[in-house]
Amino acid sequence: MKKDIHPQSYRLVVFKDLSCDESFLTKSCCNTKDTVIWEDGKEYPLVKLEISAKSHPFFTGKMKFVDTAGRIDKFNKKFAKFSKN
Repeated sequence: MKKDIHPQSYRLVVFKDLSCDESFLTKSCCNTKDTVIWEDGKEYPLVKLEISAKSHPFFTGKMKFVDTAGRIDKFNKKFAKFSKN
């Protein structure tokens, strides 16, 4: 393997799924400005996610549309003139 190609800044980071309000602690080198107090009372960097395995329909078996950016509404408004009504 090549030397010095992997980041040296691995640390414990909390990832929070905003759609289902679930969090998990793991090692990562993601840059973030947010922090959160974890269950052990320590402060860790926080990375906010729109979707994770806890909320993704493939892993949960439930079809739930997570639309935090309003993309479905934009699509429906854009193509409403083409409906056959």
